Amino acid sequence: MDTSQLQQQDETRWMLPPAGRMRAPAILYASSELIRAMDNKVLEQLTNIAALPGIETAALAMPDAHWGYGFPIGGVAAFDADSGGVVSAGGVGFDISCGVRTILTGLLAEEVRAQQPKLADALFYAIPSGVGSTGAIRLTRPETDRMLTEGARWAVQRGYGLRADLERIEHQGAMAGALPEQISEQARKRQRDEMGTLGSGNHYLEVQEVIEVFDAATAAAFGLRVGEVVVSIHCGSRGLGHQVATEFARLMLKAAQAHGITLSDPELACAPIRSREGEAYLGAMRAAANCALANRQIIAHLARETFGRVFGKLELPLLYDVSHNICQEEEHRVGDQVKQLFVHRKGATRALGSGQASPARPPASAVPKALRAGNATHSVAGGLPPEFQATGQPVLIGGSMGTASYVLAGINTNEERSFGSACHGAGRQMSRSQAAKQWQGHDVIKRLALRNILIRSASTRGVAEEAPGAYKDVSAVVEVTERAGLARKVAKLAPLICIKG
Repeated sequence: MDTSQLQQQDETRWMLPPAGRMRAPAILYASSELIRAMDNKVLEQLTNIAALPGIETAALAMPDAHWGYGFPIGGVAAFDADSGGVVSAGGVGFDISCGVRTILTGLLAEEVRAQQPKLADALFYAIPSGVGSTGAIRLTRPETDRMLTEGARWAVQRGYGLRADLERIEHQGAMAGALPEQISEQARKRQRDEMGTLGSGNHYLEVQEVIEVFDAATAAAFGLRVGEVVVSIHCGSRGLGHQVATEFARLMLKAAQAHGITLSDPELACAPIRSREGEAYLGAMRAAANCALANRQIIAHLARETFGRVFGKLELPLLYDVSHNICQEEEHRVGDQVKQLFVHRKGATRALGSGQASPARPPASAVPKALRAGNATHSVAGGLPPEFQATGQPVLIGGSMGTASYVLAGINTNEERSFGSACHGAGRQMSRSQAAKQWQGHDVIKRLALRNILIRSASTRGVAEEAPGAYKDVSAVVEVTERAGLARKVAKLAPLICIKG
């Protein structure tokens, strides 16, 4: 990135002052090395976001930012409905509520290594992955509506997982305000056979060893101990979420014109939050988020069953589940005011600090009368369960296949810096097509096997596209995230098994 236009505020904060049509500055969190490695498109996209109506404070980029559709991956922006703020499908992305959940096993790494090939094969067999992968669940229309409304709660009620899981999932497993009637027949059709599947791209299930602890007290509260094994699941709303994003991106392009919104980029198609189109999208997006929550819940259940078959009866409690492609209505302090803001996080994760209780839900009168039915109230991001009130939220940072992942904790300084947000992973440094030209999937698998990391995938091209070298250094991203006051390091994880789409 050309940094000549930027003002460096401190070692990790860079600002582009408002100019032209910008209503707010653009702020990027990065080291000198990371920001120079970012593509110029990131700054261009932040400039376009900063020109949208109702933007609050600044358009933000996390340390792992890279070019995306409309918003950069790693982009965060909050909008005030009282000031004509907008919601944008491009600010959430095509994989709505793609996120990570991490499960504790209590197993020692040497126990897992003794069964490593058997466990890898069993997980790959039990959890469908890859493009167009389908599972054993077949959804009827009434069941689809319940799943879209109840999320992970629907899955638990049907025997997939534990009721205790719900306390450690954002929104306690179900995002309120879902409007299943806004989900098209095509979206429903795409999801009918896809529940409990990983999908493709950068989605994975990874068995990981805790190899380093940075904050002993917080790690103990999280149940993380050096030498023990956890399971991390990274996936989202599959075909349904993609279809919702595709349809509403087209609808919002027309809505922006109808509401007199000038767009610098058609990929930033948006609608006023308080408009029929904006409320329809929010209702559909929340339904898709519930699909993702249910999907991760089912996959976790399948993983638990698999571990049980290999190692005998285990508890495998959930550490946490958090989305990183979402728009949430949240309460934030801005200066001397407390505002209800709609925070877009695309390739970024919520990272609540300590003492964050559940904020109050606004009245149903905030929803247009035509959409005020069933549970159609605005969704507010839930707070933390009691056991994390002193530590801050577990922040789950996925690495690139074959490299480290991290568990961080949210800190209160990020409220004024990023609306309570942090990075979500390493961030790509080359496109999938570039990666596929540079690496062969079979070679990547062989090299990782030499390091005792077993890969199981439905596609060797997919492995090449997700080669570790296609991503930035996740450790560098995490270091900047901590230095910038967005989250603090708790533990470092190393992969043992990776199931890829």
